[in-house]
Amino acid sequence: MKNSFALVACILIALLPTTARAEPEAAMSIIDQQLSAHPGQSGIYVLNSGEEALFARAWLADHAQHSIEVQYFIWSADNIGILAAEALLRAAERGVKVRIIVDDLMIDAPDESLLALARHPNIDIRIYNPKSSVGVPLQKRALNVVGDFRGVNQRMHDKTFIVDGKVAITGGRNMAAEYFDYHHEYNFRDRDALVLGDAVTAMQQSFENFWRSPLCEPVEELYDGLGLMQKNVRIDDQQIAKVYRELHEYANAPENFEPQIREAINSVPTAFPRLAEQIAWGKVEFISDIPGKNSNRFSLGGKGRTTSALAQLVESARTNIVIQSPYLVLSDDATELFQNAIARGVKIRINTNSLASSDNLQASSGYRNQREKLLKMGLEIYEYKPDPAIRKQLLHSALTGKIKPPIFALHAKTLVVDTAKVYIGTYNLDPRSENLNTEVGVIIHNENVARAVEAAIATDMQPENSWNAATDEADQQVSFFKRSKVRFWQMLPIKPLL
Repeated sequence: MKNSFALVACILIALLPTTARAEPEAAMSIIDQQLSAHPGQSGIYVLNSGEEALFARAWLADHAQHSIEVQYFIWSADNIGILAAEALLRAAERGVKVRIIVDDLMIDAPDESLLALARHPNIDIRIYNPKSSVGVPLQKRALNVVGDFRGVNQRMHDKTFIVDGKVAITGGRNMAAEYFDYHHEYNFRDRDALVLGDAVTAMQQSFENFWRSPLCEPVEELYDGLGLMQKNVRIDDQQIAKVYRELHEYANAPENFEPQIREAINSVPTAFPRLAEQIAWGKVEFISDIPGKNSNRFSLGGKGRTTSALAQLVESARTNIVIQSPYLVLSDDATELFQNAIARGVKIRINTNSLASSDNLQASSGYRNQREKLLKMGLEIYEYKPDPAIRKQLLHSALTGKIKPPIFALHAKTLVVDTAKVYIGTYNLDPRSENLNTEVGVIIHNENVARAVEAAIATDMQPENSWNAATDEADQQVSFFKRSKVRFWQMLPIKPLL
């Protein structure tokens, strides 16, 4: 993994020449010009490829002037996660105020490094619903599962990246290598939306709601425990300086960068201005849940604001619905929603993972338990292949051609209605997104954007990229051992947790 770490480091840190990075105010004028030309509107650009999504985040981090606010479900201590942390540290060192909210369940960072970053005067880090990881010893984790089962399963699935309150990114990607095409074995076909203008205000308000919530606790307080039920982690100024120095040294070590990668970087300074020229302007709604999802404290149901907004979107459909979701496990309410749509003549096509491409056997078990019923309802279902032909077009990272092509799986969460409106966000078609996890996303009212996204999903459904669930035996493409494991999960009553 070291080579991929170096390549990503090169791209993240050297996106622009030093002189350009030293003048963020001039660079951000590109965005200011766009906003001035479209008062009262929101701009949108769909980030389909992992590398494009990486470039956009890196460019924005390097050119933030005042603030960066980020929310993520997963933040890994891999290539992307470490270099993203270093990029935010650099922003903080030039005076940018950085606030970070990360869900507790999937954060992967050494205690000392996390605490060192939180100690920076311009960086504040809060952990959402810390019951399983940060500052929580093993014995307390076990007690939490027994005493607060719903609470342990209620996660923040939000993914937002907001810069200067002007421009933001939301969508399916977490901070980990596999979401940006840099994992050696398994990468995701994902989708983000870059947003400018009015919708960013709503996104920032949602961030503030979470920041002020009692469910979000400062890192320093989680490590400042004295009893058996809380970790006690201490770090002095010398240790903090060491963490910062090591992050910077590795990110800037020239021996880690290959010549061809430097050549690629030389063409990157024009990437964001070119991207800005392709932004579509109009009505964009940001939808989000409240911290905690709903008022339930014991049951696993309850729905949320995002669930209601997406249900209304489905109910508005008159001709066709196209969906891309890594998981397909419909609740009774969701099943009725789709049945009603089909009854009024709406054609519904869904692209989801096959057993061969999925990394989530529990979700696959829920889908297999109801697949036949869904097909009989009239849903058209296409199961993504682990080696789709489209992989060659979508994978453009610096690793391409250097390693064996990795497994490619769906992670995009997208809903297109009547080729006129499109949702891009974090919501999966499953009970967990419906009732437990907080979710976010944007609903874009733009026919051109909707048509382009629908066409991309239709391409993913083609025979070279997906199996037809009604006619193909996709499950036979995996080993007997994997089929046996998913059969085991099918026998368990876990649907509300999927």
